[in-house]
Amino acid sequence: IIMTTFEKLKKIISEQLYVDESKITMDSDIVEDFEADSIEMVDIVMDIEDEFGVEIPDDAMETMHRIGDVVEYIDANK
Repeated sequence: IIMTTFEKLKKIISEQLYVDESKITMDSDIVEDFEADSIEMVDIVMDIEDEFGVEIPDDAMETMHRIGDVVEYIDANK
């Protein structure tokens, strides 16, 4: 089974923030909906970079709040 970017990202978010994958949607806000702090965000970014082979600059991450924003960034840059 080939996992989509969204499915892989859901798994990363779920593991890092202990959130049920079923609660994660493209419109979920990582900070507001799941209360991710700055340290958790750094860990999430590192996991995303490892999983997808992309580099996410700090300024790019600051503009991405919704899961959908992150999916679009990954798909555009991998």
